[in-house]
Amino acid sequence: QMQLAESGGGLVQTGDSLRLACVISEQTYTVYTVGWFRRAPGKRREFLAAITVTTGTRYYADSVKGRFTISKDNSMNTVYLQMNNLRPEDTAVYYCAEGPSKLTSMAGQYQNWGQGTQVTISS
Repeated sequence: QMQLAESGGGLVQTGDSLRLACVISEQTYTVYTVGWFRRAPGKRREFLAAITVTTGTRYYADSVKGRFTISKDNSMNTVYLQMNNLRPEDTAVYYCAEGPSKLTSMAGQYQNWGQGTQVTISS
């Protein structure tokens, strides 16, 4: 079964940047899309961004557009989430998952979720 694994989280200060990585266990040509989500304490899971693995087409939530950038490196079977100008409200566990053939923000259409990586922003 395909597995996705996140890394790159940590504790940073307000205004700092982080780059998260999502490593896919199989060749990326077997994957249509990959999405990034997060869940903050006491809140619902939130869609952040998704990318089509073949074409690189991107789709962002309005809440992160302009601050977060999703990208891919097919040679490394990896999808990245570059996060800039981080704020305390970005504190959450960040997850990546395998998506359907069309870009979507609907978490229910994703599968093979990773274990998550903790991102904590201090004020």
